[in-house]
Amino acid sequence: MRKHIFNAGPCKLSDSCLENTSKAILELNNSGQSILEVSHRSKDFQAVIDEAVALFKENLNIPDNYHVLFLGGGASSQFAMLAMNFLKTKAAYVNTGTWSKKALQEAQLFGEVEVIASSEDKNYTYYPKGFKIPTDVDYLHITSNNTIRGTEIFEDLDSPVPLIADMSSDIMSRPVDVSKYAMIYGGAQKNVGPAGVTFVIIKDEFMKSAIKDRVIPTMFKYDVIADGGSMYNTPPCINIFALNETMKWVKAQGGVKEMERRAIERKEMLYAEIERNPLFRVTVEEGSRSRMNIPFIWAEGKEELQDKFLKFAAERNIVGLKGHRSVGGFRASTYNACSIDDVKALIKCMQDFEKEV
Repeated sequence: MRKHIFNAGPCKLSDSCLENTSKAILELNNSGQSILEVSHRSKDFQAVIDEAVALFKENLNIPDNYHVLFLGGGASSQFAMLAMNFLKTKAAYVNTGTWSKKALQEAQLFGEVEVIASSEDKNYTYYPKGFKIPTDVDYLHITSNNTIRGTEIFEDLDSPVPLIADMSSDIMSRPVDVSKYAMIYGGAQKNVGPAGVTFVIIKDEFMKSAIKDRVIPTMFKYDVIADGGSMYNTPPCINIFALNETMKWVKAQGGVKEMERRAIERKEMLYAEIERNPLFRVTVEEGSRSRMNIPFIWAEGKEELQDKFLKFAAERNIVGLKGHRSVGGFRASTYNACSIDDVKALIKCMQDFEKEV
């Protein structure tokens, strides 16, 4: 029986993605070869990666002067790779949680980092707004969604310097004005596929501005990856196949506008129950609440019910609710493939548990 999955990543994937990827494991396009066996230089796989790039661009309405790249190493590798290529003297970072903090720490290996806004003063329970962007920096880096603390920014900033965003956990969940960004990157496993492939959307002009007088390993140069069509080395073929199936599913469902409508509906339903239920309470300030990751904790004095509730949920085929180890509590990650029925099942579970205790 399919469970109600609220994992923060790897995420729940659509049924069509799972079904078609499982078929491709046995045989890809009547080729007599599995997607696990086929040469990445073959026509069969070239068709897969070409379609994945085309659908990524179509779903997000990415301008022609951008490349979509697929790499390994996760978003964590991009923390260093982008700074290695583009941090000449100083970069500006917005600190909104664990992952943005890790990103700025990696950047400090290559130059000066100025934290121009932070929500650390309130344990990352809000997303900073109205901050001034300096003009004497090489780029501005933001993390658009805080997976662990559950905060998100829903606007595309007007930046006087190249804007870079880690969109690991909210990509494809809403329309994005890509033209406002020099680069968008993220791990696929939070919304657009399985773990093991990283996407990079990069403006051609920005890519060409990479530092020329710094020793950068060949594999860590964006233009090299772009020139090789994301196949400078053997790419994670099955992960790209599954990402492509996810792109097909997003398009078939109505695209990112429909993904956004569903995301808002899921968020409003679940937050309404958390606020109503006397056993739980919210942790994120109104106006900053993520549509993708919804954290909540026990009402004061109810903490001893933690294990009992998780067991109660598991008996109802609900998994992935335990909060991140660094903060505790609960977290329901409601990515694109999370259905309204999944959320309704969780709400009923919370209501039934309230009656039992």
